[in-house]
Amino acid sequence: MDRLILQKAASYCAYQERTQDEVRKRLQKWEVWGDEADEIIAELISQNYLSEERFAKTYAGGKFRMKNWGKMKIKQELHRRGLSEYSIQQGMKEIPEESYLTGLKEVLMKKKTQLLRTEPDKFKLKQKLVRFALGKGYESELVWKTVENLNE
Repeated sequence: MDRLILQKAASYCAYQERTQDEVRKRLQKWEVWGDEADEIIAELISQNYLSEERFAKTYAGGKFRMKNWGKMKIKQELHRRGLSEYSIQQGMKEIPEESYLTGLKEVLMKKKTQLLRTEPDKFKLKQKLVRFALGKGYESELVWKTVENLNE
């Protein structure tokens, strides 16, 4: 195993959390393939530079706090990045239920304030709010319940 490549890969992982997929693609850019790439990834995991569970936790927490994404969108994105079901479940634990509900309510209140300037029709307003929250990745049952409560 090439020590220089391992060092480069370690600093690539130290810079920010990565998935095994991202590291494998980077190794391919450096023309490292097959068994050698697997060895380097195994070494990065054993040295704790690479942890999909840690990636999932960081990613889920960050997307929820910074971009107000819902759980469905976060899970979908973690699946797309090739993470195991276990890692995804661990990542979702980073989103406390109370904060999740509060976050959805705040996002909807903010959007409602914006929309009230241009949308006088209450029915269309409700539709737009629901569509917005679903696009953010929140669960439809939760979205409908929250939108109903906003309009009371």
